[in-house]
Amino acid sequence: MSNLIITIGREFGSAGKDVGIKLGERLNIPCFDKELLERAAQDSEFCKEIFEQNDEKPSNSFLYSFVSDSHALNGFTSPGVVDMPLKQKVFLAQFEAIKKIAQMESCVMIGRCADYALADHDNLVRVFVRASEEYKMNYIRERFFTKTDKETISLMEKINKKRSNYYNYYTGKRWGDSRSYDLCLSSSDLGIDGCVDLILEYIRLKEKFKG
Repeated sequence: MSNLIITIGREFGSAGKDVGIKLGERLNIPCFDKELLERAAQDSEFCKEIFEQNDEKPSNSFLYSFVSDSHALNGFTSPGVVDMPLKQKVFLAQFEAIKKIAQMESCVMIGRCADYALADHDNLVRVFVRASEEYKMNYIRERFFTKTDKETISLMEKINKKRSNYYNYYTGKRWGDSRSYDLCLSSSDLGIDGCVDLILEYIRLKEKFKG
């Protein structure tokens, strides 16, 4: 069996990253969030700052189906790739880094269309974490020190819109749509530990069923 990869999409404020970190600890495997950008930078012509500036931001014009072209991911020298806008090249570099990591080791990956990049991976668990508005607002206030409800809501809507646009644009699917995931969990109902427990139980049952 190939490496176990758990990808986590998440609403801003749902503690999805916390779920991923704790899941990685329970499984004793690494959890990649911003670290994906570092890996992509190591294997490409771009510095880490370029990836950070374009992180989960859609380009203005890109055919997402092009991402599936294996030639497009081969050193970025295929016809059409060299002349791509920077954001498109950055996405392809990150896409390739995600696939390379999955080949090397079991891990948890947070966001960045990892579920789409690894759609053909045969040991993949795709998770989406959402939460109630109250839970997300309380989480954002505590972690990002917003002072008013208006400021909190504005930040939440801004980040979620960015993530949604990025995912929808590059995958051709809908961010948060249950059909794109194996598990859709509510952290406001289950808590962080409850989400982790449920993911682990899903993995156990999936392996048992395959066996």
